[in-house]
Order: sequence, then C-alpha cells, then structure tokens
Amino acid sequence: KKPISKAVAALQEALRKQREEEERLRKEEEERIRIEEEMEKKREAEEEQRRIKEEQKKQREKEKRQERKAKGLILTAKQKQERQRMAASLEAWKESGSQIPSVTEKKARPGTRVRPKKGKLEVEESTPSEAQDDAEAKGQGGTEEVKVNGSTPEPVVKEQIADSWELLDEESEEEASVSEPNKELVKEVEKPSKEEKLSQQIAKEIKDDRSIKEAAPNVPNKKVYQKELSSDSESEESDEDEDSKEKIKLRLQKRREENEKKRSVDRLRAPVICVLGHVDTGKTKILDKLRRTNVQDAEAGGITQQIGATNVPLDALREQTKTVKGFEPLKIKIPGLLIIDTPGHESFSNLRSRGSSLCDLAILVVDIMHGVEPQTIESIKLLQNRGTPFIVALNKVDRLFEWQSNPKKDIRDVLKSQKSNTILEFKQRSSSALLQLSEQGLNTKLFYENPDPKEYSSVVPTSAITGDGMANLIATVVEYNQKIQPKKLMFSEELEATVLEVKAITGHGTTIDVILINGSLKVGDEMVLAGLEGPIVTQIRALLLPKPMRELRVRNEYAEPKEVKAAQGVKIAAKDLDKAIAGLSVLVAHRQDETEVLKEEVSQELKKTLSRIQCQERGVYVQASTLGSLEALLEFLKTSKIPCSNVRIGPVAKRDVIRASVMLEHDPLYAAILAFDVRVERDAREYADANGVKIFEADIIYHLFDSFTRYKEELKQKGREQFKNIAVFPCKLRILPQHIYNKRDPIVVGVVVEDGVVKTGTPLCVPTKEFTEIGVVATIENNHKAVELARKGEEVCLKIENVSGDAPKMIGRHFEEKDIIVSKISRQSIEACKDHFREDLTKADWRLMIELKKLFGII
Repeated sequence: KKPISKAVAALQEALRKQREEEERLRKEEEERIRIEEEMEKKREAEEEQRRIKEEQKKQREKEKRQERKAKGLILTAKQKQERQRMAASLEAWKESGSQIPSVTEKKARPGTRVRPKKGKLEVEESTPSEAQDDAEAKGQGGTEEVKVNGSTPEPVVKEQIADSWELLDEESEEEASVSEPNKELVKEVEKPSKEEKLSQQIAKEIKDDRSIKEAAPNVPNKKVYQKELSSDSESEESDEDEDSKEKIKLRLQKRREENEKKRSVDRLRAPVICVLGHVDTGKTKILDKLRRTNVQDAEAGGITQQIGATNVPLDALREQTKTVKGFEPLKIKIPGLLIIDTPGHESFSNLRSRGSSLCDLAILVVDIMHGVEPQTIESIKLLQNRGTPFIVALNKVDRLFEWQSNPKKDIRDVLKSQKSNTILEFKQRSSSALLQLSEQGLNTKLFYENPDPKEYSSVVPTSAITGDGMANLIATVVEYNQKIQPKKLMFSEELEATVLEVKAITGHGTTIDVILINGSLKVGDEMVLAGLEGPIVTQIRALLLPKPMRELRVRNEYAEPKEVKAAQGVKIAAKDLDKAIAGLSVLVAHRQDETEVLKEEVSQELKKTLSRIQCQERGVYVQASTLGSLEALLEFLKTSKIPCSNVRIGPVAKRDVIRASVMLEHDPLYAAILAFDVRVERDAREYADANGVKIFEADIIYHLFDSFTRYKEELKQKGREQFKNIAVFPCKLRILPQHIYNKRDPIVVGVVVEDGVVKTGTPLCVPTKEFTEIGVVATIENNHKAVELARKGEEVCLKIENVSGDAPKMIGRHFEEKDIIVSKISRQSIEACKDHFREDLTKADWRLMIELKKLFGII
C-alpha cells in the first residue's frame, strides 16, 4: 500500500471537518427552527388570550357606565367644580357677616295677605315641644296644621287670625286702598333674595351628593365604581377639550383669512430667490461675488452640504445695478432680496426640492462650457413641477478664449468689446446651451433679445470669478419680480417660516437658522416647532440678523433687533433648541390656549414627513444633522442598494449604538451607524468599540459611502475566506478518453467543462453509478499552467485525490469514461454560495445549481 501524501491527508482532514461542520450547522438550524415555531405558537396563544380578556373588560366597563348614566349617579368634572365654587361662595358670605337664610325655611306663597302695618310675614320654625300648643290652637279654630313624626317638623307660617267675618271685610278694604309703593313693597317681600337662592342651590347640590354617596355602597366593587366615575369625568373633559380646540382652530382660520384680506400691492416683501444647478457650475461663487465673500472655499470639499441664505438689502441692489443700461435703481420697490444657495450634487435632490418650494423665483446656473448636465435637468423638472419661474445664468463666460473682463460695464457692452473669435465662440456655445434647454421643453432667450418675459425665460451671461454680468443678473431678477409677480410678493401678517439648520453659537447656545417668508417674529414670542422628542414650545430670547450681504451659515457679528419682518434669513436664540429638527415649519402662538393646537399641527407635519421614509428589517442605522441631510443620505443609500433599518436626527448617543447592535445577531455587516455631519458622544463610541458596532463619520456624503463600501468589502473577503471550504460551485464534466493519464488514485484525467465552474477543492461524484464519490479536485492545469478554476467550454487536466478514507475509485471498474461527472453539493454549500460567492456565479451557473439540487434531492 502506498503511503498517504501530506496533501491527501490534509484534504481528508478538511473533508472530515467539512462534514462535521455541515452536521453541526444542520442540527443548529433544526433546533433554531423548532424553538422559533414553539415561541411563535406560544406568542399567538398569549395574544389571543389577551385580546379576549381586553374585549370582555371593555364590554363590562361599557355596561356599568351605561347603568350609572341611567341612574344619574355620574358627576362630571364641571359639576364638581361648580359645587366647590358655590361652597366657597357660601363660606365667603358667612365670613363677611351677611345673614344667610335657613335652608329649610318655607317661603310665603304668592298672594298671601300682608298687613300694611307689619310689612312682612312672621316666619318661625316650630319645635317638637311646641307641637302640642299648636295642636290646641287648631282645635280653637286656627288655620295652622302641624305634623310631628319624630322628625324635624316643617316650618309653620303664623298669620293673624280674624275674630269675625266683618273684621276680614274691613281688612280686605284696607288692602284695596294700599298705594302703588306699598304694592311694590309686597312684591319685594314675596320675591326670594339673592342669598336665599344661593343657599337653596347649595342645599340641592349637597343633597345630590348624599344620594350619590348612599348609592355607592350598593355597587359590587367600589373601586370599579370610582374608576367609572373618573373615566366618565375624563370623557366629559375630553369632549370639552375637543370643543375648545375646535373654537381655537376656527379662530386661527379666521385670523388667517383676515390677514389674507389685508395684503396689498403697495406693501411688498423681499422675494426669496433660489439658486439651482449642477455641481461645480458656480452657484456659491456667484453669491460670493455678490457678497464679496469666500464661503465656497470654507465648505467641505468645496461642495455645498446645506441650504444657505443671504440677505441683500435695497442699498446693495441700487449700488450693484448702477451700470445696467435702461434700468432705474431708484424705482426699485422691493425692500431687498433673500437668496438661498442649494446643494448641486445628486444626493441633495430633496434639499433642492425644499429650496425650490420656498422660493418665488429661481436662478438656474448653467456652465457655458458644458451646457445642460444631469442635476441641471433635475432642477428644471423640479421647477416645472412646482410652476416656479426662473432666470438662467449662463456662467463661466470668462473661460472663453481671449475673454477680456470689465465688471463695471453692462454685459452687452462687454460682449461688443470682445474680439471677433471670442464673440463667435460665445454665440456657438450660447446657442448650443439654448438648444439643450429647448430639448427640455423650455422657451429661453438671451435677456436683451427676450420679447416677452412671461413667455420666454431670460438667459444672462455671467462670470462668478470676474463679476461680468452680475449687475445684469440682479437687474433682471428685480425687474421680473416687480413687473410680473407683484401680487405674489404682497406682504402678509400670517407667519410662514421654515427651519433650515440647527447650530450652536458661542455666547448664544443652540440657535436655529430660519427663513422667514411671510409675517414677522418678535423677541418674547412663544414659538412651536418640531423636535426629536416631540414638539418644542419655547420663547424667543433673541433674534440674530447677520450683517447685510453675509450668509447665515458663516460665523459673523450679529445685529439683535426686537422684531424682524419678512422676507429674511434670521437666527433665533431660545431655550431647548438643541433637539429641534431642521426642514419643518415654525409656528407662533399669539394666545396661551393656542399652544396645544399648534403642537398637534407640528406633530402631524413631522409624522407625515417621517412616514415617507421607508425602513427595512435589516440594514444600517442612519443619523444626520438635519431632516434634509437625512433624506439626502437615504436617497443616496437607496441608489447604492444599501438598506436602512432605522433613522434619527441629531448626535450619536449610546442608545443609538444599542439599537444598531441588534443587527449583530442578523447580519454583522449592517451593525453600523452612518453619521453624516453629526458628532459622536464619548460613551457611545466606547460602547460601540466594546460591542463591535462600526461608526462611520463624514462631512461629505461620498466619503461616508466610500468608508462603508470599504468596510463591506473587508467583511465580504473575511466571509469568503471562512466559507471557502464549505462552498461548492456547480459543475458538469465529461472525460476526454484520449487524455486519461492515471486511472487509479490519484486520478489524472483531461476533461471538458460542459457547464458550471470547477475549482480546486470541489468534491466530485458520478450520478449514474449511485452517486459514487470519486474524490476531490486537488489541482487544475490549463496549457501546463496551474489555475484555480475553469469555466464552461474549457478543456483542462484534473488531479482527483481520494480523501474520504474509502477504497480508491478506478476508471473502468467503478465508473466508465462515458459517465458524466458532477460536483457534489449540499444545503450548506448552496447557502454559502448564496451568502458569500453570489457574484462569482452567473445565471447559467445558478440554473445548473438548481438542476443539481433536484438531482441530489436537496430540500
């Protein structure tokens, strides 16, 4: 017997380990499935039992409540408050020394005779000791009647008894002669006083209360009875709250309608201008030139990551439009411009969407050298869908060959002063850009050739670097707003404001950047806005306005006015803003009772926004600084086919890491947090390091994606290395009879791969010979060169070694040359291929896998 080589021994050991591993995995899988089934059955039974109990409990409570209502034993909260108020009033009357009539005092009936001399009835309260005397008086012809039953006797009204009928007649004559003032006196005596009314009402309430207390012992369960009383009172309170909320909503609606009626063309607000376009077309540079600042260089990667706002005052508009021919700066009616700079790259479509929904007029920036680009097309669609008018800035004209700059002149004069070849190139490139815009369904003309601004969008040649055409761009924007859409810019007192960003400012704490489109904000106003843990109600502590021609995002010295009117970009300093969410509206409560209604509005708006975010059962945990950035990141992950399991706005805390660590049980790849433009707290980082949760941080969305992709590849490679001995690729081989070099172990034979992939380590068997195992592929040679694998159609030489420990198989005895040889697959090998080697197999390979699966009878 030949000694077993080290390679064969290693392969035998690997095969034994593989079998043990497969058996262990199979048992674990069966046990897991059994436990899951048992847990599911138990949970369903408990759920059904709990549901039945809840239904029975609700039915009992409903019946008891109806019974109490029918008996009239339920006191509402309003009735209880009224009784307490009346009792307090009675005590106050007693303390003031006022005489309170007795509760049991009997009133004189209307029409009772009153002697003019006395002016009032004598009312006394009889006692049990006097009952006998009263009875004797009755026997002597008196008109009184007294009943004594051992209880407190009712009051008796004593009247003067007439001695004879003649005396009665005289008295009636005297009554007839009573003057009008005396009649009035009689009416006043008969009419019950205010104190008497109060005492009677309190006595009635106390009596009702006693009846309720007496009825309570008859109830089988006093706790249930008291619970019903409280639940009924709560329901009454909720009904009252609903009524009051409806009144408040009607009041708010009425106020909005009144504010709408007050709008006038004579009073305009600053229009909100939105700058859109493809990445790197010069949007921020245009604003930098306008402001004479350098914001763009300070941004991460030179790419705008958030929406920024710039206030351009009236004085600056007049100063910058002086050089424009035919434009009169003194006739500018609008108080200024509020310009919003939006991100250009593809991930921030939602921020462009939010920006375009805020704006009255858009500036679409197009690079004259490149024409219309992908994000330009997307911006055009956004503007068309929202019906937003726009002006095209044909930027980077300074890159035309031999362009001579002169920013102090009108762009028309600058164009005329250029050389003929420069003018020709400008005409060619501008015509090409206009043609591309026309292909997108836009009517555009150069601004000095535009016959009707309503029909055609104006195109203004500009240069953000040199400043050429900037004055013409501003003049075109102002002219369009004043002539075409003055009604849209009518100022309204109704507040319309949106949070753009939440930032911490030294000396002011956490502040919010707000775009105020309509209405006004004052210091001391109570504002309501969306927060991470519900609506935030806080008082405005300070309004911070950046200096004119400065952007909100950049740290500046701020002015602190008491009131700000639209349209403005303003920072608001207040308490509890650290958990505010950017991207949603700010509301102001003018009265205290409006706060709850406005909180409901804000909650509904946030709920509606977050409901659009679709999370999956397995995926990464995503966190961002603002709602817009979160939506942008999710959109990018969606296009990159990275699933998301949960989202949150704000810094990464320990609880976020705990939630993300749940994925360690399902898929370690997704036990990761993608933190975009947010800080990570120290305890969160420590917990993540200890539990194997990866946290990826970045200020640029592309860097975040690159980091996660690298991590994904590392994990994938690690998994492939771990399962490479378990994964078996499907293959179908046919022996070449003229290339059989060794018939017995090790079998060395030439084969053609008819289907699938054969690689080293693949176990082979012959299905037609009762699935006889012939060994494992030790090496593969192609043209005398060792290779790792061979695909369909290739002719290669295989060295097949027996590692099973059974008797070696031989060609001609155990199987024939004409027999088809296939790879021996199992359920574990199929799962390993699915999880870690899916990309290595083609659709044809997977079809062969299914065919072999049926052949081997694998479930």
